[in-house]
Amino acid sequence: MIAYLRGRILRLSEDMVVVEAGGVGYEVHLPAVIARALLAAPEGEVALYISYHVTANQPRPLLVGFLREVEQEFFERFITVDGMGPTKAVKAISHPVHVLADAIERKDVHFLRRLPGIGERTAEKIVAALHGKMAKYALLQEAEVAPTPPAEDFRAEVMEVLTRQLGHRQAEAKRMVEEALRRNPGISNAEDLFQEVYRAQRQETAEPAAPRTT
Repeated sequence: MIAYLRGRILRLSEDMVVVEAGGVGYEVHLPAVIARALLAAPEGEVALYISYHVTANQPRPLLVGFLREVEQEFFERFITVDGMGPTKAVKAISHPVHVLADAIERKDVHFLRRLPGIGERTAEKIVAALHGKMAKYALLQEAEVAPTPPAEDFRAEVMEVLTRQLGHRQAEAKRMVEEALRRNPGISNAEDLFQEVYRAQRQETAEPAAPRTT
């Protein structure tokens, strides 16, 4: 099984890249949002986290590539939805992961059904299967920072993910975690803590700006 590839780009298109690694050219399928990122800033070398798929009905391996491990992790959850195979999921991811995750958490079926290959029924299945599990991915930021020390408990695990994978600054992540635990001291696992942090972030962005005074 292939989980990670790093090598020279031999060919790049809107939905696929061929990566030369160890003298072998690997054909890797790309969601549109990942392909756009590579096409906008083409490099001689690329590093991709791989979601690897092969079945009895599809013996030819399907490799799907992502720039970040957290994006690959989102994809693995996305394909657990009934009827959402890897090929269909690749086409559907036409927006950044945090946008899709946020839509799922808001139960925005109207947005989801407009994704390529996703109709009303599939959009409803996505919400039913994944709502309440996407807060971590909805918090993803564009910038990346240096990794934090290994997690020792669920609070440290959330801190590590917020900074290392989701791009939040250390001080900001600490504030978010501390405030979430202060609001809900009964939290006892990482997923519930992500959910509380995400809920607070949603409330902050929804609050109207204070009126300007003259």
